Amino acid sequence: MTTINPFDRPVWASLTFAPDLAEGGGLAKRYRRDVNLFASARDDDGASLAAVADLVTEGESVFVLQAQPIPVPKGMQVLRRAQGVQMLAGRAIAAETGAEVVVALGDADAAEMLALARLTEPGPFLARTHTMGRFVGIRSDGVLVAMAGERMRFEGGTEVSGVCVHPDFRGRGFARRLSSVVAHAIQQRGDQPFLHAWTTNEAAIALYESLGFEIRTEMQVAVLGR
Repeated sequence: MTTINPFDRPVWASLTFAPDLAEGGGLAKRYRRDVNLFASARDDDGASLAAVADLVTEGESVFVLQAQPIPVPKGMQVLRRAQGVQMLAGRAIAAETGAEVVVALGDADAAEMLALARLTEPGPFLARTHTMGRFVGIRSDGVLVAMAGERMRFEGGTEVSGVCVHPDFRGRGFARRLSSVVAHAIQQRGDQPFLHAWTTNEAAIALYESLGFEIRTEMQVAVLGR
């Protein structure tokens, strides 16, 4: 079997690294249904693709993210295709400071985190997505108005994700600041920060480039359903 760079198939690498968050076996895995919507085959062989289909029940859909073109398992259909970019931190990233206090987020904040994600749609975010890694946020008058955290993680790499700001608080640099805090912490423990952005989201790409991220490769994204 050909060795695949984990950055090219980060969902598989992450699910293998964190089996407590995963369902599936040696050919295909998906996140637990309350954690995230991503699924991945080990490779694009027929048996692995069939194993992905077996993890999805009728009426369900999953997200697939990889550098290679995404084949469609038999019995599934493409609900959406899109292109993104994967970016890696190309230099040391400092944790930027500001007047607002950056707080750690956890189980007690889960309902607020989910509500903010549903409002701003930073990507798939479910009731237990916050258990994938460390999350931080900013509150205003006690209300969570911005957050960022870690999503996929494997040996040597951790993804910056879940970056979102309430519409009433945009333009204050919260997304940049929280992204820098998360990326800095990842680097401090010796991992490579990486992230994903839609190819069309030029503003987000420019923001991350200004922080020190560089585009590594294009990524393929598909939502597959049964």
